[in-house]
Amino acid sequence: MASTDKKKTAIVVGAGVGGITTAARLSKAGYSVIILEKNSFTGGRCSLLNLSGYRFDQGPSLLLLPKLFHETFHDLSTTLSAEGVHLLKCDPNYNLWFGDGETFELSSDTAVMKREVERWEGKDGFERYLNWLGEAHRHYEISVREVLHRNFTSVFNLLRPSFLRHLVALHPFESIYSRAAKYFWTERLRRVFTFGSMYMGMSPFDAPGTYSLLQYTELAEGIWYPVGGFHAVVAALVRICERLGVDIRLNSAVSSILTSPDGKQVTGVQLSTGEQLTADLVVINADLVYAYNNLFPNTSSSYAKSLQKRDSSCSSISFYWSLSQTIPELKTHNIFLADEYRESFDSIFERQGIPDDPSFYVNVPSRIDPTAAPAGKDAIVVLVPVGHLLNSATPSSSSKATTASSEAGLLPEKDWDSIVSSARKTIISTIESRTGCAPLQPLIIHEQLNTPKSWESTFNLDKGSILGLSHSFFNVLAFRPKTKHPTISGVYFVGASTHPGTGVPIVLAGAKITTEQILNDRGIPIPWAGQESAIRDQGVRQVKGTSPLDVVKRREDAVFLSDMGILALAFLVLALVLAYVNTGLTITWDWEGKKGWGTGRV
Repeated sequence: MASTDKKKTAIVVGAGVGGITTAARLSKAGYSVIILEKNSFTGGRCSLLNLSGYRFDQGPSLLLLPKLFHETFHDLSTTLSAEGVHLLKCDPNYNLWFGDGETFELSSDTAVMKREVERWEGKDGFERYLNWLGEAHRHYEISVREVLHRNFTSVFNLLRPSFLRHLVALHPFESIYSRAAKYFWTERLRRVFTFGSMYMGMSPFDAPGTYSLLQYTELAEGIWYPVGGFHAVVAALVRICERLGVDIRLNSAVSSILTSPDGKQVTGVQLSTGEQLTADLVVINADLVYAYNNLFPNTSSSYAKSLQKRDSSCSSISFYWSLSQTIPELKTHNIFLADEYRESFDSIFERQGIPDDPSFYVNVPSRIDPTAAPAGKDAIVVLVPVGHLLNSATPSSSSKATTASSEAGLLPEKDWDSIVSSARKTIISTIESRTGCAPLQPLIIHEQLNTPKSWESTFNLDKGSILGLSHSFFNVLAFRPKTKHPTISGVYFVGASTHPGTGVPIVLAGAKITTEQILNDRGIPIPWAGQESAIRDQGVRQVKGTSPLDVVKRREDAVFLSDMGILALAFLVLALVLAYVNTGLTITWDWEGKKGWGTGRV
């Protein structure tokens, strides 16, 4: 008799890293999956721009937290290398360029860091650096274990003993800058070890101290670059999806999520063409704020509108330059820090603008991967953090004001054409003056560009915020939008604005969290549960038969007292002696062999 079992179906809206990875995981668990992507390419912001032999990473250009990438591919029964992804280690990590002509080389090589730190803060400075590294290590390990591999479906999850006992050690109520100031005593090094907050689109004066983990992973695990561009990782995940039978449909924009008549159960999606597709569940990888305000039946809900009022990450002006020759003064990754460091961030995050003297990032992919540009030439990406747009592009707003930004409820947007022109001049001038390189403008044979407006229109990013919602304390963990829709059964989220947060490796971790939530909700076994980790980082298992060389002992030899114990005992004895002297007590000796205490003075 033929089986009547029907294969469960899922639709994933968006072919970003989170959507593709979730689709692969669901397919491995037995689902029939369709991915619907509005653009003609996969990867979302993690995509490529190609022109006449030049290749640019449109978004991410460095691979961090490599263990999360290895974990993802291991869960899908493969490896990065087996899928043709070859990682190159960037060394140095960065060259930092200051306005006074000085530079700082950040590296995963301890000898280099010792040289660089001691140059500015001496021998004690390097010891403080090691202490900072120890704190950042704790931030990293606790976060990976308790945040990136756990869901926070309610505020009660914050009370998990395993998380709560580490809360103070994560320093979530202090800023990255204030924590760095404890260890680094010069303003120069405080800037060196806090600029990484730009990865989350936040100011180092606002970003929780926990996020020192980002610069920690660069220093402890290195910065990596996939040959062929970051999209090589996405392409590998796409190939895995195709092997598993996932149907990936490009140029297929979703216009709405379909639900049952009572609005409590998802039934599928409707495309912009009017075509309707049914499914047992829908996973949203589109920008979460955009999705809540555009795709659901009740887009005018108070919750959807409240999301637009939450703090968002910054946007960027990104230049993609095809150069007619190489610029040897630039390394693979370069950071140019503003002289007015704090003001440069305040201009972005408090006034949603661009500072006169901005900090910015320059990536030269052709420096590490020659395939990124024709021989003897360079491909250069310049990312300039700027404020996001002041208004959200939602149907409600666009219906009220399609051409004039002065309509009721809308703020006048900035003149981005003028801002881009000014920024281009400032960036070129800064690079030339600080590096001493050849004049750049005559070498630019072609320019491609992204602005807050294009980030919004191309990727549906609310207000052009390139990294989704902010990562301030009340925008993370249980306070971040949930991975499951609160009222519509069968709708889930994955991506930068849901838990655990933004960044490619973090979204990969989020894809695992969301998929496991889906499978647990439906009582479906998790295919990768219980399998041995791909990375040996837990030490040797302490079992019977463990080699004597690998048996863990607290100390090499058993001792009665530790060094601290001896010191504490010495202080106790000293205190007792002083107390005795101050009492005026005397000890007398009974010559007949009896001890006695006397109270009189001798």
